[in-house]
Amino acid sequence: MAMRWKNTLKDHQVTDEAAFLNRRQLMGGAAAGLGLAGIGAGAGFAAGEDLTPNSYEDITQYNNYYEFGTGKDDPARYAGTLTTQPWTVQIDGLVDRPGEYAFEDIIKAMTIEERIYRFRCVEAWSMVIPWNGFELADLLAMAGMQSSAKYVALETALRPDEMPGVAFPVLDWPYVEGLRLDEAMHPLTIMATGIYGKDIPNQNGAPLRLVVPWKYGYKSIKSVVRITLTDTQPPTSWNKANAREYGFYSNVNPQVNHPRWSQASERVIGGGLFSKRIPTLMLNGYEEEVAALYADMDMRANF
Repeated sequence: MAMRWKNTLKDHQVTDEAAFLNRRQLMGGAAAGLGLAGIGAGAGFAAGEDLTPNSYEDITQYNNYYEFGTGKDDPARYAGTLTTQPWTVQIDGLVDRPGEYAFEDIIKAMTIEERIYRFRCVEAWSMVIPWNGFELADLLAMAGMQSSAKYVALETALRPDEMPGVAFPVLDWPYVEGLRLDEAMHPLTIMATGIYGKDIPNQNGAPLRLVVPWKYGYKSIKSVVRITLTDTQPPTSWNKANAREYGFYSNVNPQVNHPRWSQASERVIGGGLFSKRIPTLMLNGYEEEVAALYADMDMRANF
């Protein structure tokens, strides 16, 4: 059963596409047969602060997806080559029912909800995005987790014929990510299938991507083709590339700077060249919901 969280994001903090959704009673309402949940973002912004509204175009035209190039507009320009039908996800490792799961079968078995989440990039820019998707916990339950599982490893598709960016050794392809099991099982952690009720665009990680809203965006791995349950901490792409700059946990923490820039504030996408900066919130504003996961950890050492 999906857990409902208080929504503290206001209509003016959501992008213009909210009109397309017809103000869908995001406070736990339902429409068109979907269980829609306006999922909370923890503490609000400082008094008098508003997010600059993003548009659907902002969200789909300003992306990091290095398999299609390192420019912010490269994914929208080149990701149309990605074939997303048919699509399967291999689920293996410490599970009772390993195998290839067809995307269509996964969707049929899941409850799709709408989650309005803050999105914070490690590059110190941010958006507010209304995702459609389901809890990762439900997918893991479908495969049957074994008691010895402690971590979840995820892998992005690697298709050199469709992904021009992988011709360059920007990272060690394929892109891989991982979560501790309790992070993966948290109700805020979802597998996104859409944005604004539309199928998720290729450049945003079609047809299935992870979204972990209290972590920097690169943890939210795109176009997932494999999920492995394991008892050891899995490697992650950016940590392999530069462990000094990119830790395994990658929780949003304004008190821990990136070695090359401050993380104390962020630039809100949608305001043009001189878009305003706002203070970055601890755990991206989800501190109340997820801080207990790290109660016994030094969040500076375990960045």
